Amino acid sequence: MRELLRTGAGAVLVVLIMFIGSLVLWIGTPLLWLWVGSQIQGSTSSLGAALGAMFIGVVATITLIAAVLAKLSNVYRSNCRSRGHADPGHNVLESVLVVSAGLTLFVFAVWFLFFAGASPVPVGIQL
Repeated sequence: MRELLRTGAGAVLVVLIMFIGSLVLWIGTPLLWLWVGSQIQGSTSSLGAALGAMFIGVVATITLIAAVLAKLSNVYRSNCRSRGHADPGHNVLESVLVVSAGLTLFVFAVWFLFFAGASPVPVGIQL
């Protein structure tokens, strides 16, 4: 495993896993906890219990995913150092998070404006 990480393909693999993990952070976590909250609200008819469970769940999940992404960033950094390159710091993780967040916002905007039936101008308001 260590030999794989010392190659360029290993570095690309770690960055790809970080990218997938950051997409799970931006897309998977909210969808998962919205579903869990809807199940709780549907079975208990308590909006407060659903919101409380969702809040605690989202915070715990984000904390867990952030820890995993930080660990992956450290693996990437040690990979670079073992190949004789300068330590990049957490720049790669930051870049991956920014690019995945921008991609997520773009996809959400396309879905919202073109596929969800939403109108960019509220219906019934005359300009």
